[in-house]
Amino acid sequence: MIGRYVISIVTGVVVTLTLLFVMQLLIATGKGALTKPRERAQLDFVRVKRNENINTQEIIPDKPPKPPETPPETPPQDMDNIDPDTPTIDVARPTIMGGTDIGGPGRMNIAEGDYLPIVRVAPVYPSRALSRGLEGFVDMSFTVTITGSVINPIVLQSTSSMFERAATRAVVKFKYKPRVVDGIPVEVPGVKTRITFELQD
Repeated sequence: MIGRYVISIVTGVVVTLTLLFVMQLLIATGKGALTKPRERAQLDFVRVKRNENINTQEIIPDKPPKPPETPPETPPQDMDNIDPDTPTIDVARPTIMGGTDIGGPGRMNIAEGDYLPIVRVAPVYPSRALSRGLEGFVDMSFTVTITGSVINPIVLQSTSSMFERAATRAVVKFKYKPRVVDGIPVEVPGVKTRITFELQD
């Protein structure tokens, strides 16, 4: 029992002396840190003068080439100096047929043949596709009437639905020479075409 007390007392004395030594060491080193002047970093700035010389010489454009001189006017012919004995050439008048029957329904001259495109209206590029930079095409089918107009436009295939309305509006404005069979114009169903939408560079 007494041995434990002795060990405890010795241990406490050793710890206390150790703490006192450490505190004394901290106090001694702390005074030096407070009294020692701090070293400040010094930055050197070097200013470089900018070259402010600007070429203010005016650029004079080259003079445009002179336009070619106009040729002198041709002097009027002197009609009094024409020789009346000069030989003349007799040109026969063309013969004009007196028939006025041009045939065809409605008194129109309609030649035999298949339908032919006359007017193809370019489509208006959709603004949404234009803003997104999209390109594509629309395959259309329609009927060419006896007057050459377009009816019943149908979208067969398209790369984007944004192009379909613009393609339909363009197709209905197409004009064709109608197909003529035995002198009578007939409708042509199932005419197909492709409307292409491409961005110009």
